[in-house]
Amino acid sequence: MAANVLNSHRAVQMSVFVVRAFIKMRGVLTDTRDLAHKLAALEKDLKGRLNVHEAAIVTILQRVMDILDPPPASPLRKPRRIGFRA
Repeated sequence: MAANVLNSHRAVQMSVFVVRAFIKMRGVLTDTRDLAHKLAALEKDLKGRLNVHEAAIVTILQRVMDILDPPPASPLRKPRRIGFRA
């Protein structure tokens, strides 16, 4: 705008500088948005993988706990005596 009002070489330089600054800012914002989308996709992918690995780890830990602390065995009955009882 200054170049339109002021008719000097310096005003034209400043006007071009301001336009270039806005173009650069727009490019940075676009790059930032792209980067944010890529990071969101990467996070989603990693969470999916972690869920699979987490389920596998939980299964392994459950099996280890079963080995270390087995479930109680059913009570043993006395064997029946074979033969005649009076």
